[in-house]
Amino acid sequence: MSTLPSAAPVSRERVRAIDWLRGLSVLVMIQTHALVLLTPELRKSVWTGRLLKVDGLVAPAFIFSAGFALALLMVRSAASGVLNERVRRNLRRITEVFAVAALVNWVWFPIRSEPVWLLRLDILHCVGLCLLLTLPMAALLAPRPRVLAGTAFVLAMVAFALAPFSDAAGEPWASFLRKSNWAPFPLVPWVGFAWLGAFAGCIAGAWGRKGLARALGFLIALGLLGTLMPRVLNDLYPPHRFFVTNPSNSATRFMWVCAVLLVLLWVEGRMAPDAKPSRARRFLEVFGTASLSAYFFHEMLLYYRVFGVFSFQKLWGDSSGWLKFSGLLALLIACTYVLCVAWDPVERAVKKAFARAGQWLLSAPRWLRPVRRRG
Repeated sequence: MSTLPSAAPVSRERVRAIDWLRGLSVLVMIQTHALVLLTPELRKSVWTGRLLKVDGLVAPAFIFSAGFALALLMVRSAASGVLNERVRRNLRRITEVFAVAALVNWVWFPIRSEPVWLLRLDILHCVGLCLLLTLPMAALLAPRPRVLAGTAFVLAMVAFALAPFSDAAGEPWASFLRKSNWAPFPLVPWVGFAWLGAFAGCIAGAWGRKGLARALGFLIALGLLGTLMPRVLNDLYPPHRFFVTNPSNSATRFMWVCAVLLVLLWVEGRMAPDAKPSRARRFLEVFGTASLSAYFFHEMLLYYRVFGVFSFQKLWGDSSGWLKFSGLLALLIACTYVLCVAWDPVERAVKKAFARAGQWLLSAPRWLRPVRRRG
């Protein structure tokens, strides 16, 4: 971007706005899935249709945030000389995403008899794959933020531009590129949001808050341009599902995601750096920093029948009016929050135990280490 200065002094400012964006996305995600509690008639109402338009921003926001955080930390780690360590930590995090994704599929599908269901591309699998595709590029180009930002932006535009052709893809590519019951979140156009997040995260790491604000303004303007050209962008391609793969639809989504992030960035800038966080802010940041746990816990509470008896869907599915739905939604969010808070120290303890085990293996006597065969 020509608006960026030529030098790249790496910023150490914490971007809390991205945590808030994830936290808001978690809340909207829970509301999205909880719509199964409404009566079938209300799920077809005008108000539900309006909610679903907002709900369509959840996946782009999550994937954008994932790419943002990865690139931000890579740029900072490269400047600090700890890039290799950061790459390993990111690989561990991606492994966690795939592990939870596999666990969720294990709960819903007959994995023991049909292990192929482990490959079903739901949102967590999509996030994991997007991060896996973004990591090598970010690690290689992190020492050169300007090149990384430009590369990520170009890749995002290419992903959005080519997405409509995925509707005509044949097997085996269709299973990973085309939306279906097997792949609710295929790689395109979703990987474009990860690369666009990497573009913004790289700029935030190299040029700080002001650079990020400019980048978001640029993306909002670009998204608005695409939003205003639906017919033009539709006519450029063979028949395809407009609201799934068309670049105009993707532009509308990343425009709103960036607009919300820009507002949150402005709010963060108005706060004193040493200000004590309010209860609302702590509440939001719990979901923002524990989004993976929140995803798993709210899904289990909503759908999984504990001891074959309890789940929100079993007790209240297809039976709630708006007032009852609001109360149940508040209860579901509260239960998810409590479980996230309770799980956090357990998760930290488990990670420390694995880290200590790894250090012990590295320092163990030779006769205790695994034997490496030569040749």
